Amino acid sequence: MPILATGTVETVFTPLSADQAEGSILTRVSVDKRFRGSLEASSSGEMLSAVTGVAGSSAFVALERVSGALHGRSGSFVLQHSGLLRHGSTDYSIAVVPDSGTGELAGLSGRMQVHQVDGRHSYDFEYSLEPLK
Repeated sequence: MPILATGTVETVFTPLSADQAEGSILTRVSVDKRFRGSLEASSSGEMLSAVTGVAGSSAFVALERVSGALHGRSGSFVLQHSGLLRHGSTDYSIAVVPDSGTGELAGLSGRMQVHQVDGRHSYDFEYSLEPLK
């Protein structure tokens, strides 16, 4: 049965590189986060994005390692982000990389959603912890 973790998240983006050519811009960005709530953790990772010449159309992928405690269980895990924006419509997913959990988070799987309201970000993380085989 999935468990729900909720809380807030603060994010800092640091541009690393950009390449503009042939109608698109490719960027690489460092991402650092601080999670509060059911997930008390910090994370670091990188995001690659492509922005086209058409307003509202772009794509990004990211990987981040999250380290801390989830409902009191300590360890780390990796999240994969994938997003497509087409004329303002968004298809965005965040998932735990299989078998990336360590410590008391070994066997972790799940999906996260991030919400933005009035400039503040929150998360809903639906997860399961299965015994390792």
